Amino acid sequence: MASARQRCATCCALVIFGAGGDLTKRLITPALYNLAKQNLLPERFAIVGVDHNERTTDDWRNGLHDFLEETVKSGKGEFEAKEIDEKVWGELASKMSYIAGDFLKDETYANVRECLQQLNDRQQLEGNAVFYLAAADRFFGPIVDMLGKSGLAKEDQGWRRVVIEKPFGHDLPSAKALNARILKVLREDQIYRIDHFLGKETVQNIMALRFANGLFEPIWNRDRIDHVQITVAESIGIGTRGKFYEQTGALRDMVPNHLFQLVAMTAMEPPASFDADEIRTKKADVFKAVHPLTPKDAVRGQYGPGEIGKQKVAGYREEANVDQNSGVETYVALRLNIDNWRWAGVPFYLRTGKRLPDRWTEIAIHFKHAPLALFRDTPGGTLGPDWLILQIQPEEGIRLRFNAKRPGTEMHIESVAMDFKYSDWFNQPPAVGYETLLYDCFAGDQTLFQRADQVEAAWAVVQPVLDAWGKEPPKDFPNYASGSAGPKCADELIQRDGNSWRSVR
Repeated sequence: MASARQRCATCCALVIFGAGGDLTKRLITPALYNLAKQNLLPERFAIVGVDHNERTTDDWRNGLHDFLEETVKSGKGEFEAKEIDEKVWGELASKMSYIAGDFLKDETYANVRECLQQLNDRQQLEGNAVFYLAAADRFFGPIVDMLGKSGLAKEDQGWRRVVIEKPFGHDLPSAKALNARILKVLREDQIYRIDHFLGKETVQNIMALRFANGLFEPIWNRDRIDHVQITVAESIGIGTRGKFYEQTGALRDMVPNHLFQLVAMTAMEPPASFDADEIRTKKADVFKAVHPLTPKDAVRGQYGPGEIGKQKVAGYREEANVDQNSGVETYVALRLNIDNWRWAGVPFYLRTGKRLPDRWTEIAIHFKHAPLALFRDTPGGTLGPDWLILQIQPEEGIRLRFNAKRPGTEMHIESVAMDFKYSDWFNQPPAVGYETLLYDCFAGDQTLFQRADQVEAAWAVVQPVLDAWGKEPPKDFPNYASGSAGPKCADELIQRDGNSWRSVR
Protein backbone atom coordinates (compact mmCIF):
# COMPACT_ATOMS: atom_id res chain seq x y z
CA MET A 1 0.00 0.00 0.00
CA ALA A 2 1.08 3.60 -0.34
CA SER A 3 3.20 4.63 2.61
CA ALA A 4 5.04 7.64 3.89
CA ARG A 5 8.38 6.00 3.25
CA GLN A 6 9.98 4.99 -0.01
CA ARG A 7 9.87 1.31 -0.90
CA CYS A 8 11.99 -0.32 -3.55
CA ALA A 9 11.79 -3.90 -4.77
CA THR A 10 15.26 -5.37 -4.39
CA CYS A 11 16.87 -7.98 -6.61
CA CYS A 12 15.86 -11.51 -5.74
CA ALA A 13 14.66 -14.92 -6.92
CA LEU A 14 11.02 -15.91 -6.51
CA VAL A 15 10.67 -19.66 -5.84
CA ILE A 16 7.08 -20.89 -6.27
CA PHE A 17 6.19 -24.21 -4.62
CA GLY A 18 3.06 -25.34 -6.47
CA ALA A 19 4.13 -23.88 -9.81
CA GLY A 20 1.66 -26.05 -11.73
CA GLY A 21 -1.34 -25.20 -9.58
CA ASP A 22 -4.39 -23.05 -10.11
CA LEU A 23 -3.15 -20.20 -7.90
CA THR A 24 0.06 -19.81 -9.89
CA LYS A 25 -1.79 -19.77 -13.22
CA ARG A 26 -4.76 -17.67 -12.20
CA LEU A 27 -3.24 -15.02 -9.92
CA ILE A 28 0.52 -15.12 -9.39
CA THR A 29 1.58 -15.24 -13.05
CA PRO A 30 -0.87 -12.51 -14.18
CA ALA A 31 0.33 -10.33 -11.30
CA LEU A 32 3.96 -10.84 -12.30
CA TYR A 33 3.08 -10.03 -15.91
CA ASN A 34 1.30 -6.82 -14.83
CA LEU A 35 4.28 -5.80 -12.68
CA ALA A 36 6.62 -6.49 -15.60
CA LYS A 37 4.46 -4.39 -17.93
CA GLN A 38 4.67 -1.49 -15.45
CA ASN A 39 8.45 -1.96 -15.02
CA LEU A 40 7.97 -2.67 -11.31
CA LEU A 41 9.79 -5.99 -11.05
CA PRO A 42 13.28 -5.87 -9.53
CA GLU A 43 15.94 -5.04 -12.09
CA ARG A 44 17.70 -8.34 -11.40
CA PHE A 45 15.05 -10.99 -10.95
CA ALA A 46 14.45 -14.71 -11.49
CA ILE A 47 11.49 -17.07 -11.13
CA VAL A 48 11.89 -20.72 -10.16
CA GLY A 49 8.85 -22.99 -10.36
CA VAL A 50 8.79 -26.15 -8.24
CA ASP A 51 6.16 -28.85 -8.64
CA HIS A 52 5.84 -32.62 -8.62
CA ASN A 53 4.91 -32.93 -12.32
CA GLU A 54 7.68 -33.89 -14.70
CA ARG A 55 7.92 -31.19 -17.35
CA THR A 56 10.52 -28.97 -18.94
CA THR A 57 10.95 -25.26 -18.32
CA ASP A 58 9.58 -24.56 -21.80
CA ASP A 59 6.52 -26.69 -21.10
CA TRP A 60 5.85 -24.72 -17.91
CA ARG A 61 6.33 -21.34 -19.58
CA ASN A 62 4.13 -22.28 -22.53
CA GLY A 63 1.40 -23.62 -20.26
CA LEU A 64 1.26 -20.34 -18.34
CA HIS A 65 1.19 -18.34 -21.57
CA ASP A 66 -1.61 -20.47 -22.98
CA PHE A 67 -3.66 -19.99 -19.81
CA LEU A 68 -3.26 -16.19 -20.00
CA GLU A 69 -4.19 -16.25 -23.68
CA GLU A 70 -7.32 -18.29 -23.00
CA THR A 71 -8.31 -15.91 -20.20
CA VAL A 72 -7.93 -12.90 -22.52
CA LYS A 73 -10.05 -14.55 -25.23
CA SER A 74 -12.79 -15.68 -22.86
CA GLY A 75 -12.92 -12.43 -20.88
CA LYS A 76 -13.38 -14.51 -17.73
CA GLY A 77 -11.09 -14.57 -14.74
CA GLU A 78 -9.06 -12.02 -12.79
CA PHE A 79 -6.63 -11.27 -15.64
CA GLU A 80 -8.19 -8.24 -17.34
CA ALA A 81 -5.65 -7.41 -20.05
CA LYS A 82 -7.15 -6.93 -23.51
CA GLU A 83 -4.17 -8.64 -25.11
CA ILE A 84 -0.82 -10.09 -24.17
CA ASP A 85 2.18 -7.93 -24.94
CA GLU A 86 4.47 -10.64 -26.30
CA LYS A 87 7.60 -8.57 -25.73
CA VAL A 88 6.76 -8.18 -22.04
CA TRP A 89 5.86 -11.86 -21.79
CA GLY A 90 9.08 -12.88 -23.52
CA GLU A 91 11.17 -10.90 -21.05
CA LEU A 92 9.26 -12.40 -18.13
CA ALA A 93 9.45 -15.94 -19.52
CA SER A 94 13.21 -15.61 -19.98
CA LYS A 95 13.53 -15.30 -16.20
CA MET A 96 11.70 -18.60 -15.57
CA SER A 97 13.21 -21.95 -14.60
CA TYR A 98 11.41 -25.13 -13.58
CA ILE A 99 12.34 -27.91 -11.14
CA ALA A 100 10.34 -31.13 -10.84
CA GLY A 101 10.41 -32.60 -7.37
CA ASP A 102 8.58 -33.93 -4.35
CA PHE A 103 8.02 -31.27 -1.67
CA LEU A 104 8.93 -33.81 1.02
CA LYS A 105 12.27 -35.04 -0.39
CA ASP A 106 15.74 -33.68 0.37
CA GLU A 107 16.71 -33.99 -3.31
CA THR A 108 14.20 -31.32 -4.33
CA TYR A 109 15.69 -28.74 -1.99
CA ALA A 110 19.23 -29.62 -3.03
CA ASN A 111 18.17 -28.92 -6.63
CA VAL A 112 16.58 -25.63 -5.58
CA ARG A 113 19.74 -24.60 -3.73
CA GLU A 114 21.90 -25.45 -6.75
CA CYS A 115 19.56 -23.53 -9.09
CA LEU A 116 19.58 -20.47 -6.84
CA GLN A 117 23.36 -20.53 -6.65
CA GLN A 118 23.64 -20.64 -10.44
CA LEU A 119 21.13 -17.79 -10.83
CA ASN A 120 22.93 -15.79 -8.17
CA ASP A 121 26.28 -16.22 -9.89
CA ARG A 122 24.83 -15.32 -13.28
CA GLN A 123 22.50 -12.46 -12.33
CA GLN A 124 24.01 -11.08 -9.08
CA LEU A 125 20.85 -11.58 -7.01
CA GLU A 126 22.86 -10.99 -3.81
CA GLY A 127 21.57 -14.22 -2.28
CA ASN A 128 18.01 -12.86 -1.87
CA ALA A 129 15.05 -15.21 -2.28
CA VAL A 130 11.29 -15.26 -1.72
CA PHE A 131 9.77 -18.73 -1.25
CA TYR A 132 6.07 -18.65 -2.17
CA LEU A 133 4.01 -21.56 -0.80
CA ALA A 134 1.29 -21.81 -3.44
CA ALA A 135 0.76 -25.48 -2.60
CA ALA A 136 -2.01 -27.17 -0.61
CA ASP A 137 -2.05 -26.08 3.02
CA ARG A 138 -1.02 -29.54 4.24
CA PHE A 139 2.43 -28.80 2.81
CA PHE A 140 2.97 -25.45 4.59
CA GLY A 141 4.63 -26.90 7.68
CA PRO A 142 6.65 -29.60 5.87
CA ILE A 143 7.99 -27.15 3.24
CA VAL A 144 9.14 -24.72 5.93
CA ASP A 145 10.74 -27.61 7.81
CA MET A 146 12.60 -28.63 4.65
CA LEU A 147 13.70 -25.04 3.97
CA GLY A 148 15.24 -25.05 7.42
CA LYS A 149 16.76 -28.50 7.12
CA SER A 150 18.33 -27.75 3.72
CA GLY A 151 19.75 -24.41 4.84
CA LEU A 152 17.65 -22.46 2.32
CA ALA A 153 16.09 -20.37 5.10
CA LYS A 154 19.49 -19.16 6.33
CA GLU A 155 20.47 -15.59 5.55
CA ASP A 156 24.19 -16.20 5.07
CA GLN A 157 24.44 -13.89 2.06
CA GLY A 158 21.14 -12.14 1.42
CA TRP A 159 17.64 -12.12 2.91
CA ARG A 160 15.13 -15.00 2.78
CA ARG A 161 11.34 -14.55 2.99
CA VAL A 162 8.46 -17.05 2.94
CA VAL A 163 4.96 -16.25 1.66
CA ILE A 164 2.22 -18.46 3.12
CA GLU A 165 -1.24 -18.59 1.57
CA LYS A 166 -4.53 -19.25 3.34
CA PRO A 167 -5.97 -21.23 4.97
CA PHE A 168 -3.52 -20.61 7.82
CA GLY A 169 -4.82 -23.37 10.08
CA HIS A 170 -8.35 -24.77 10.30
CA ASP A 171 -9.11 -23.58 13.82
CA LEU A 172 -7.36 -21.92 16.75
CA PRO A 173 -5.33 -24.96 17.90
CA SER A 174 -4.07 -25.75 14.37
CA ALA A 175 -3.21 -22.08 13.70
CA LYS A 176 -1.22 -21.93 16.94
CA ALA A 177 0.53 -25.19 16.06
CA LEU A 178 1.44 -23.96 12.56
CA ASN A 179 2.73 -20.65 13.93
CA ALA A 180 4.87 -22.50 16.48
CA ARG A 181 6.19 -24.85 13.81
CA ILE A 182 7.26 -22.23 11.29
CA LEU A 183 8.68 -19.91 13.96
CA LYS A 184 11.16 -22.66 14.85
CA VAL A 185 12.68 -22.12 11.40
CA LEU A 186 11.89 -18.50 10.53
CA ARG A 187 11.78 -15.17 12.31
CA GLU A 188 8.47 -13.30 12.26
CA ASP A 189 9.97 -10.67 9.97
CA GLN A 190 10.66 -13.38 7.38
CA ILE A 191 7.03 -14.61 7.28
CA TYR A 192 4.46 -13.08 4.90
CA ARG A 193 0.98 -14.51 5.59
CA ILE A 194 -0.89 -13.31 2.52
CA ASP A 195 -4.54 -12.34 1.99
CA HIS A 196 -5.26 -11.12 -1.53
CA PHE A 197 -8.21 -8.97 -0.37
CA LEU A 198 -5.65 -6.56 1.06
CA GLY A 199 -4.27 -5.99 -2.43
CA LYS A 200 -7.54 -4.36 -3.52
CA GLU A 201 -7.24 -0.60 -4.01
CA THR A 202 -10.42 0.21 -2.10
CA VAL A 203 -9.27 -1.82 0.91
CA GLN A 204 -5.93 -0.03 0.92
CA ASN A 205 -7.73 3.29 0.50
CA ILE A 206 -9.67 2.84 3.76
CA MET A 207 -6.73 4.21 5.73
CA ALA A 208 -6.42 7.21 3.42
CA LEU A 209 -10.18 7.81 3.52
CA ARG A 210 -10.28 7.73 7.32
CA PHE A 211 -6.99 9.26 8.40
CA ALA A 212 -6.20 11.73 5.58
CA ASN A 213 -9.59 13.47 5.65
CA GLY A 214 -10.81 15.66 8.46
CA LEU A 215 -14.32 15.08 7.12
CA PHE A 216 -14.56 11.40 8.06
CA GLU A 217 -12.44 10.58 11.11
CA PRO A 218 -14.44 12.77 13.57
CA ILE A 219 -17.65 10.86 12.71
CA TRP A 220 -16.07 7.39 12.52
CA ASN A 221 -17.32 6.22 15.91
CA ARG A 222 -20.30 5.10 18.02
CA ASP A 223 -21.61 8.66 18.36
CA ARG A 224 -22.41 8.94 14.64
CA ILE A 225 -22.48 5.37 13.24
CA ASP A 226 -25.50 3.13 13.79
CA HIS A 227 -24.07 -0.10 12.38
CA VAL A 228 -21.70 -1.55 9.78
CA GLN A 229 -22.45 -4.20 7.13
CA ILE A 230 -19.69 -6.12 5.37
CA THR A 231 -20.71 -8.33 2.45
CA VAL A 232 -18.66 -10.73 0.35
CA ALA A 233 -21.11 -12.28 -2.09
CA GLU A 234 -20.26 -14.71 -4.88
CA SER A 235 -22.55 -15.87 -7.66
CA ILE A 236 -20.40 -18.91 -8.42
CA GLY A 237 -20.70 -22.26 -6.69
CA ILE A 238 -17.79 -24.34 -5.45
CA GLY A 239 -16.87 -25.53 -8.95
CA THR A 240 -14.14 -28.18 -8.80
CA ARG A 241 -13.28 -27.47 -5.15
CA GLY A 242 -15.64 -30.04 -3.67
CA LYS A 243 -12.99 -31.98 -1.73
CA PHE A 244 -11.50 -28.79 -0.32
CA TYR A 245 -14.87 -27.29 0.59
CA GLU A 246 -16.10 -30.44 2.31
CA GLN A 247 -13.16 -30.08 4.72
CA THR A 248 -13.39 -26.31 5.05
CA GLY A 249 -16.78 -24.63 4.58
CA ALA A 250 -17.57 -20.94 4.26
CA LEU A 251 -16.71 -19.95 7.84
CA ARG A 252 -13.15 -21.28 7.76
CA ASP A 253 -12.62 -20.30 4.13
CA MET A 254 -13.70 -16.66 4.34
CA VAL A 255 -14.26 -15.25 7.83
CA PRO A 256 -10.99 -15.35 9.87
CA ASN A 257 -9.06 -14.01 6.87
CA HIS A 258 -10.96 -12.06 4.18
CA LEU A 259 -13.88 -10.66 6.18
CA PHE A 260 -11.91 -10.04 9.35
CA GLN A 261 -9.26 -8.13 7.41
CA LEU A 262 -12.03 -5.82 6.18
CA VAL A 263 -13.30 -5.49 9.75
CA ALA A 264 -9.80 -4.62 10.97
CA MET A 265 -9.23 -1.94 8.31
CA THR A 266 -12.63 -0.42 9.10
CA ALA A 267 -12.42 -0.53 12.90
CA MET A 268 -8.71 -0.06 13.74
CA GLU A 269 -7.48 2.94 15.71
CA PRO A 270 -5.22 5.49 13.98
CA PRO A 271 -1.63 4.21 13.86
CA ALA A 272 1.18 6.51 14.96
CA SER A 273 3.07 5.86 11.73
CA PHE A 274 3.15 3.70 8.60
CA ASP A 275 5.47 1.25 10.32
CA ALA A 276 4.26 -2.27 9.48
CA ASP A 277 4.23 -3.50 13.08
CA GLU A 278 2.45 -0.37 14.29
CA ILE A 279 -0.38 -0.92 11.79
CA ARG A 280 -0.56 -4.66 12.42
CA THR A 281 -0.76 -4.08 16.18
CA LYS A 282 -3.78 -1.81 15.69
CA LYS A 283 -5.45 -4.52 13.59
CA ALA A 284 -4.77 -7.21 16.19
CA ASP A 285 -6.26 -4.95 18.87
CA VAL A 286 -9.58 -4.98 16.97
CA PHE A 287 -9.84 -8.78 17.13
CA LYS A 288 -8.84 -8.82 20.80
CA ALA A 289 -11.66 -6.36 21.56
CA VAL A 290 -14.39 -8.43 19.87
CA HIS A 291 -16.91 -9.68 22.41
CA PRO A 292 -16.85 -13.52 22.45
CA LEU A 293 -19.24 -14.92 19.87
CA THR A 294 -22.04 -17.25 20.88
CA PRO A 295 -24.06 -19.55 18.58
CA LYS A 296 -26.89 -16.99 18.52
CA ASP A 297 -24.48 -14.49 16.91
CA ALA A 298 -23.95 -16.72 13.86
CA VAL A 299 -26.13 -18.42 11.24
CA ARG A 300 -25.24 -20.74 8.39
CA GLY A 301 -26.74 -21.84 5.12
CA GLN A 302 -26.22 -24.15 2.18
CA TYR A 303 -27.39 -23.45 -1.37
CA GLY A 304 -29.85 -25.67 -3.12
CA PRO A 305 -30.80 -25.77 -6.82
CA GLY A 306 -31.92 -22.51 -8.40
CA GLU A 307 -31.20 -19.98 -11.14
CA ILE A 308 -28.29 -17.59 -11.65
CA GLY A 309 -28.74 -15.18 -14.55
CA LYS A 310 -31.70 -17.21 -15.86
CA GLN A 311 -29.54 -20.33 -15.97
CA LYS A 312 -30.46 -23.32 -13.84
CA VAL A 313 -27.69 -24.46 -11.48
CA ALA A 314 -27.30 -27.43 -9.16
CA GLY A 315 -27.39 -27.36 -5.39
CA TYR A 316 -24.27 -27.85 -3.29
CA ARG A 317 -25.06 -31.50 -2.59
CA GLU A 318 -25.19 -32.20 -6.34
CA GLU A 319 -21.71 -30.74 -6.96
CA ALA A 320 -18.74 -33.01 -7.75
CA ASN A 321 -16.93 -34.59 -4.79
CA VAL A 322 -19.60 -33.51 -2.30
CA ASP A 323 -21.45 -35.78 0.15
CA GLN A 324 -25.13 -36.11 -0.85
CA ASN A 325 -26.05 -35.46 2.80
CA SER A 326 -23.40 -32.84 3.44
CA GLY A 327 -23.82 -30.46 6.36
CA VAL A 328 -21.10 -28.10 5.15
CA GLU A 329 -22.12 -24.44 5.08
CA THR A 330 -21.77 -22.31 1.93
CA TYR A 331 -23.17 -19.19 3.62
CA VAL A 332 -22.35 -17.52 6.94
CA ALA A 333 -23.70 -14.41 8.66
CA LEU A 334 -22.31 -13.06 11.93
CA ARG A 335 -23.04 -10.25 14.35
CA LEU A 336 -19.92 -8.84 16.02
CA ASN A 337 -19.63 -6.43 18.93
CA ILE A 338 -16.31 -4.62 19.39
CA ASP A 339 -15.93 -3.65 23.04
CA ASN A 340 -13.82 -0.51 22.93
CA TRP A 341 -14.40 3.23 23.28
CA ARG A 342 -14.86 3.80 19.55
CA TRP A 343 -17.28 0.99 18.72
CA ALA A 344 -19.14 -0.10 21.87
CA GLY A 345 -22.80 -0.58 20.98
CA VAL A 346 -22.23 -0.52 17.20
CA PRO A 347 -23.01 -3.95 15.68
CA PHE A 348 -20.89 -5.20 12.79
CA TYR A 349 -22.88 -7.53 10.53
CA LEU A 350 -20.85 -9.84 8.30
CA ARG A 351 -22.09 -12.16 5.57
CA THR A 352 -20.54 -14.25 2.86
CA GLY A 353 -21.99 -16.88 0.61
CA LYS A 354 -21.90 -18.69 -2.68
CA ARG A 355 -24.60 -18.82 -5.36
CA LEU A 356 -25.94 -15.41 -4.35
CA PRO A 357 -27.47 -13.13 -7.01
CA ASP A 358 -24.23 -11.37 -7.93
CA ARG A 359 -20.51 -11.04 -7.27
CA TRP A 360 -20.43 -8.15 -4.85
CA THR A 361 -18.09 -7.07 -2.04
CA GLU A 362 -18.67 -3.93 -0.01
CA ILE A 363 -18.28 -2.27 3.37
CA ALA A 364 -21.38 -0.21 4.17
CA ILE A 365 -21.35 2.33 7.01
CA HIS A 366 -24.87 3.21 8.21
CA PHE A 367 -24.95 6.60 9.96
CA LYS A 368 -27.47 7.47 12.65
CA HIS A 369 -30.60 9.32 11.59
CA ALA A 370 -30.87 13.07 11.89
CA PRO A 371 -33.75 14.35 14.09
CA LEU A 372 -36.98 13.99 12.14
CA ALA A 373 -39.05 16.75 13.77
CA LEU A 374 -38.38 19.39 11.10
CA PHE A 375 -39.37 17.06 8.23
CA ARG A 376 -42.21 15.18 9.91
CA ASP A 377 -44.93 16.76 7.76
CA THR A 378 -43.07 16.94 4.45
CA PRO A 379 -44.45 14.99 1.43
CA GLY A 380 -41.48 12.63 1.45
CA GLY A 381 -42.40 11.21 4.84
CA THR A 382 -39.46 9.66 6.70
CA LEU A 383 -35.85 10.44 5.87
CA GLY A 384 -33.75 7.78 4.18
CA PRO A 385 -30.60 6.50 5.89
CA ASP A 386 -27.18 8.03 5.22
CA TRP A 387 -24.66 5.47 3.95
CA LEU A 388 -20.98 5.51 3.12
CA ILE A 389 -20.34 2.50 0.89
CA LEU A 390 -16.85 1.25 0.09
CA GLN A 391 -17.23 -0.96 -2.96
CA ILE A 392 -14.41 -3.47 -3.37
CA GLN A 393 -15.58 -5.62 -6.27
CA PRO A 394 -16.46 -5.91 -9.09
CA GLU A 395 -15.91 -2.15 -9.56
CA GLU A 396 -13.80 -0.38 -6.97
CA GLY A 397 -15.12 2.90 -5.66
CA ILE A 398 -16.83 4.86 -2.89
CA ARG A 399 -20.47 5.95 -2.74
CA LEU A 400 -22.06 8.42 -0.33
CA ARG A 401 -25.85 8.29 0.04
CA PHE A 402 -27.56 11.22 1.74
CA ASN A 403 -30.85 13.15 1.74
CA ALA A 404 -31.51 16.12 -0.57
CA LYS A 405 -34.50 18.21 -1.63
CA ARG A 406 -36.13 17.19 -4.87
CA PRO A 407 -36.56 20.15 -7.28
CA GLY A 408 -40.04 21.66 -7.11
CA THR A 409 -42.29 23.90 -5.06
CA GLU A 410 -42.63 21.50 -2.11
CA MET A 411 -40.07 20.34 0.46
CA HIS A 412 -39.84 16.77 -0.78
CA ILE A 413 -36.79 14.90 0.56
CA GLU A 414 -35.18 12.13 -1.47
CA SER A 415 -32.13 9.89 -0.99
CA VAL A 416 -29.40 10.67 -3.56
CA ALA A 417 -25.90 9.36 -4.18
CA MET A 418 -22.46 10.71 -5.02
CA ASP A 419 -20.16 8.16 -6.67
CA PHE A 420 -16.41 7.95 -6.95
CA LYS A 421 -15.03 5.18 -9.17
CA TYR A 422 -11.35 4.44 -9.49
CA SER A 423 -11.75 3.68 -13.18
CA ASP A 424 -13.30 7.12 -13.83
CA TRP A 425 -10.75 9.16 -11.89
CA PHE A 426 -7.50 7.25 -12.33
CA ASN A 427 -5.96 5.58 -15.33
CA GLN A 428 -5.63 2.24 -13.60
CA PRO A 429 -3.58 -0.53 -15.18
CA PRO A 430 -5.21 -3.98 -15.10
CA ALA A 431 -4.66 -5.80 -11.82
CA VAL A 432 -5.58 -9.11 -10.18
CA GLY A 433 -4.99 -7.92 -6.59
CA TYR A 434 -1.64 -9.63 -6.04
CA GLU A 435 0.57 -6.99 -7.65
CA THR A 436 0.95 -4.78 -4.58
CA LEU A 437 1.40 -7.78 -2.30
CA LEU A 438 4.15 -9.32 -4.44
CA TYR A 439 5.88 -5.97 -4.75
CA ASP A 440 5.75 -5.59 -0.96
CA CYS A 441 7.36 -9.02 -0.57
CA PHE A 442 10.23 -7.95 -2.83
CA ALA A 443 10.53 -4.64 -0.93
CA GLY A 444 10.31 -6.19 2.55
CA ASP A 445 7.15 -4.33 3.59
CA GLN A 446 4.92 -6.46 5.86
CA THR A 447 2.16 -3.87 6.35
CA LEU A 448 -0.46 -5.81 4.37
CA PHE A 449 0.48 -9.23 5.76
CA GLN A 450 -0.81 -10.88 8.91
CA ARG A 451 1.32 -11.33 12.00
CA ALA A 452 1.09 -14.44 14.20
CA ASP A 453 -0.94 -12.72 16.93
CA GLN A 454 -3.42 -11.37 14.35
CA VAL A 455 -4.04 -14.84 12.96
CA GLU A 456 -4.56 -16.38 16.38
CA ALA A 457 -6.77 -13.54 17.62
CA ALA A 458 -9.01 -13.91 14.55
CA TRP A 459 -9.37 -17.66 15.02
CA ALA A 460 -10.10 -17.11 18.73
CA VAL A 461 -13.16 -15.02 17.77
CA VAL A 462 -14.79 -17.73 15.64
CA GLN A 463 -13.68 -20.79 17.64
CA PRO A 464 -16.81 -20.86 19.85
CA VAL A 465 -18.98 -20.99 16.71
CA LEU A 466 -16.84 -23.74 15.16
CA ASP A 467 -17.17 -25.74 18.38
CA ALA A 468 -20.94 -25.27 18.57
CA TRP A 469 -21.52 -26.13 14.91
CA GLY A 470 -19.28 -29.19 15.23
CA LYS A 471 -21.49 -30.55 18.01
CA GLU A 472 -24.83 -29.80 16.32
CA PRO A 473 -25.10 -30.57 12.59
CA PRO A 474 -27.63 -28.45 10.64
CA LYS A 475 -31.09 -29.95 10.25
CA ASP A 476 -32.50 -27.75 7.49
CA PHE A 477 -29.88 -27.85 4.70
CA PRO A 478 -30.20 -26.79 1.92
CA ASN A 479 -31.96 -23.69 3.25
CA TYR A 480 -31.57 -21.15 0.44
CA ALA A 481 -32.03 -21.40 -3.30
CA SER A 482 -29.23 -20.52 -5.68
CA GLY A 483 -29.81 -16.99 -6.92
CA SER A 484 -31.52 -15.87 -3.71
CA ALA A 485 -30.02 -13.48 -1.14
CA GLY A 486 -29.39 -16.23 1.41
CA PRO A 487 -31.26 -18.12 4.12
CA LYS A 488 -34.15 -16.68 6.12
CA CYS A 489 -32.22 -17.08 9.36
CA ALA A 490 -29.71 -14.44 8.14
CA ASP A 491 -32.55 -11.91 7.79
CA GLU A 492 -33.76 -12.80 11.25
CA LEU A 493 -30.25 -12.27 12.67
CA ILE A 494 -30.09 -8.61 11.59
CA GLN A 495 -33.80 -7.92 12.10
CA ARG A 496 -33.44 -8.63 15.82
CA ASP A 497 -31.82 -5.18 16.05
CA GLY A 498 -34.41 -3.51 13.82
CA ASN A 499 -32.05 -3.48 10.81
CA SER A 500 -32.09 -5.12 7.40
CA TRP A 501 -29.45 -6.23 4.90
CA ARG A 502 -28.60 -4.10 1.93
CA SER A 503 -29.51 -5.83 -1.30
CA VAL A 504 -26.88 -7.81 -3.16
CA ARG A 505 -27.32 -5.79 -6.38
